[in-house]
Formats: sequence, C-alpha cells, structure tokens
Amino acid sequence: MQKIFRWRSAGSLIALLSLTISHSFTSVLADESISSDVDKFVAAADAALENSEYLEAAIAYRKAAELSDDAELARTATRLSFTYRFNDEALLAAKRWQKLDKESIEVRAYLGQLYFRTDDLRNARRQFQYLIKEGPEEPGARLLSMVSYLSEENQPDRADELMRVLAKPYKDSAMAHYAVAILALRAGDSEYAKKRAMESMALEPDYMRPKLLYARALMFEGETDQAIEYLAHMIGDSPHPDPDARMELALMYMMSGRDDDALSQVNQVLLEQSRRLDALRLMAIINFRLERLDAAWDDFEDLLETGQFRMDALFYLGRISDYRQQYKRAVQYYEEVKTGSNALFSQRRAAALLAHQLDDFDAAFELLDAFAVVAPNHAVEVVELKAQLLVSLQRYDEGLAMYDKSIEYRPENESLLLGRSDLLLRAGRQDEAIAAYRKILKRWPDSALTLNALGYTLADRTERYDEAEELIRDALKHDPGNPAIIDSLGWVLYKLGQHEAALEQLNLAYQQFSDPEVAAHIVEVLAELDRKEEALETLLAAERNYPDSDLLKNVRTRYFEDTP
Repeated sequence: MQKIFRWRSAGSLIALLSLTISHSFTSVLADESISSDVDKFVAAADAALENSEYLEAAIAYRKAAELSDDAELARTATRLSFTYRFNDEALLAAKRWQKLDKESIEVRAYLGQLYFRTDDLRNARRQFQYLIKEGPEEPGARLLSMVSYLSEENQPDRADELMRVLAKPYKDSAMAHYAVAILALRAGDSEYAKKRAMESMALEPDYMRPKLLYARALMFEGETDQAIEYLAHMIGDSPHPDPDARMELALMYMMSGRDDDALSQVNQVLLEQSRRLDALRLMAIINFRLERLDAAWDDFEDLLETGQFRMDALFYLGRISDYRQQYKRAVQYYEEVKTGSNALFSQRRAAALLAHQLDDFDAAFELLDAFAVVAPNHAVEVVELKAQLLVSLQRYDEGLAMYDKSIEYRPENESLLLGRSDLLLRAGRQDEAIAAYRKILKRWPDSALTLNALGYTLADRTERYDEAEELIRDALKHDPGNPAIIDSLGWVLYKLGQHEAALEQLNLAYQQFSDPEVAAHIVEVLAELDRKEEALETLLAAERNYPDSDLLKNVRTRYFEDTP
C-alpha cells in the first residue's frame, strides 16, 4: 500500500511576542524616501500577492528591503517570508532588518526561530539566550513561553536539544526544569522528562504542572495503570483536589478507552467550577467519542455561545453534521474553522463535500482561495489542497500544474514529490511515475515512505516482483511495524505466488489498520486460495464500513459478481 503523509506547517507567528500579520503590505509605500526602484519591487510584490504568487512576492519584498534604509520595509519583508515559510528569504530580510535596527528585540525573535527552522542551532541559541536575558519575565517563565512555538515547528528532537542548552544556566528554576521536561517528552525521551519533572517538583513542591507531566510520561511508557493510579492518589489524598489533576486524569481515562470514567471526572470538575469551559469542551468531545451526538451537539453549541474554544466547537459541529450527511450544514461549520490544528482538515473536507457531494466545483475552489487570504500562514498548503482536489476530480493536467507550483514553494518536501508521482500513476503515466519515484529515492535513499511507494508500485503495476520485494523489505527495516508497508509486503508475496505467507502479512496489516485496500487484498488472496466463504465474509464486513470503495467494488466484480 502506498501511504502518503502530508507535511504540516507550524501555522503561527512567534508566540513570544504575540505578533500578527496582515495580508496587505502596502503601508510601507507611505515613506516618500523610498527610491523608485524600491517602489517598483514593492509594487511587483503586491501584484504577485494578488495573483497568489507567494514566492515571487517574498523575493520582491526582500529585494526592496535590500535597496532601502527603511527598517519597517525590512520588517515587512521578514514577516511576509516568515509567514509563507520561505525561510531563506526571511533570513536575508531579517539580517537586513537587524542591520538597520540593531536594538530591535522583535527581529531577534524572528532570527531565533528562523535559525531554528533551518537547523542552525548555534545561532538560534544565541538569539534566544539574548531574549531570555533581556526579557521582563524571570528566565524560567521566558523559557516556558518558548515551548509552544518550538513545538509547532514539528522538529521535536531539535527543540529538545535547544531547550536543554537554553535552560542549563537556570538550575534553580522550577519552570526551566518543567520546560525541558515538556520538550524531552515530546521528543520521546520519557526517562529524562521524568527526571526533569522531579527536579521541578523538588524546587517547588506545590507546582502542579510537572506532576501532571510525570504522569503523562508514565502513560507514554505504556504504564497506563501506574499513571492513572499516580493521579488518582494525588486527587484522593488532597482535601481540595486540583481540578487540573482531574482534567488530566480524564484525558488518561480517554486514552485508555474508559470514556465513562473520564466523563465522571469532568462532571466533578463542572460541579466545582461550573464556568470552566475547558471542562465543557472535554465533556463535549467525550460525548462525541461515545456517539452521543445529540448531547455533544448541545455541548458544542453551548461552547460556541461562550466565544471560547470557538474553532473546536465549529469543527465538531461540522463533523456531527457530516456524520449525519447534512452536507450543506457541515460545509458552513467547517468553512469557519480558520485557525488551530483542525483548520486544514476542515477546509479540505469542506472543499471535498462541495465538489463531491454538492457538485459545486467552483465553490470548492473559491472556499480554498478565501482561506488562503485570511490564513496566509496556510496559503502554500492550500496550493497542495487544490492539487489534491483536482486529482480527486480526475483533472490531472491541472492537478499536475498545481503540484508543480507547490513543489516550487517546498522543493525539499518529500511528500509533495510523492504526491506528484502518485498523480502520474493515476493519470496512466506509469513509466513517468516510476522514474519519478526512483528520482525521489536517490534524494532520500533511507526513506521508508519512498521505498514503500516505489516497491508497491512495482509489485502492483509491473512484474518486477523481486526488486519490489527488496525495496519493501528495506522499507520495513527503516519503519518496522508500519501496517501500510506490511500490506505492501503481503501484496508482493501474493504476486510471487506465496499465498499463505501473503495472507499472514495482510491479516497482520489489517489488524493494525482497517483500510479498504488491505481488505481488498485479503479478499483476493482468500479467493485465489479457494477459501471463498472467508473471502465473501471479509468482503461483506469491509463493504459495511466502506460502501463507496472502488477497490472493494472491483474485487467484488472479479470474484463475486453474482453474489448479493
């Protein structure tokens, strides 16, 4: 099975300084001292933005900044490129900005994060150290404020390494130890996270947050019962249990499948603090998980009225409407989810519903264009969403052009290149697709994703089964246990005539990843083994879960066309 995982952007500007950015950058023209050449570059940048030519705009603003002595213009150029994640352009503009305004704290914040993005931890450390020393807060609080946006960059190992160095001078700060513990856990180093959490607790015994993180680390290590017991004792031993501890315990109950126990904890919090909106939000999510959709709907509507957690409420109201096949209503809710972790999913789903359920193709693309304007930090990702939508509509030439534009913006994004190759395959351009996969593999020879994509394609579309098996087994070495790769192994073994061994791998994949493609593979192998009853039983069960799957329809036509 080919599994394409889409890259996700950080999605926000520097949280430390609470910066925002507007889609209009023309205010810099007010300075009459700007030369005519600078005017031309700024005008070209604005025109490029109007045409959604984001990289062209970023380059033009950077060139304008290099010609001008106006620090505000360099600031604008930095913020523009930073927002669209053109990091090289942003670094050039930021260095120009710092040259023009050496006292700016803001430019150091941008430089710190840009160096972090580009894996220049030495320079990132220098900028962040300056910010920590010069900030109005105590260093531990300053370090803690950096956790959120370092986490958003989706580089947990890098963030962990940087935070450990930054916090080293502040051994007497409970918050500094806690900040290190957070990022260590996100990088998967639970043992070190527990150690730093305990050091934080030793410095401030009443500090609740490191205690909650310690329990999370236990949960991460698979010690579910121990983590729950740790929090339950903390709550039970206190005459006035901390509501945050109850909320954390509720989350752990949810993660272990004990939703009713989770709901009990949330209800207790709401009894004690009836206006606690994060508890109302969690209660709504639990009701949604339990498929108590009417209760969840009421909870999310109540949450929406408060104005807090608005994006979460809109997202789940959209999902409930979607589940109920109320597609127009679902689009209305999804369309409003402009920020937060669910924004891209919501916009993608809204566009898909408009195109495929409501047959309004123009509205689907207009929705995505509007989102790119109001959320410029997602504008480049919208180009990819449009490419994916075009592919789903079998408009392959337009989709290819959109993928090429997206790759121009993100040339180092492996998943984009794989998506483009998959498009070629869907369009019947098999030789070009395979050549493209091989080219990607040369750039990322140890990528399980690309090894599997090429191996599966060779197994499914050609008779080069030996090479396919070698590639797929290599992918498994790099990512053992990945069900998509295990499915690929099962499929190539089937192609090699090893049906029993194939079935063993396919069943293993299906246990971990219930997917119609895996189910279709199992049905075909069972049918070829003349185990028709098992094959039909598997097919019927999969059809109940995925009634619209073309893969299941295909395998039914080939093996059970006359069977109801």
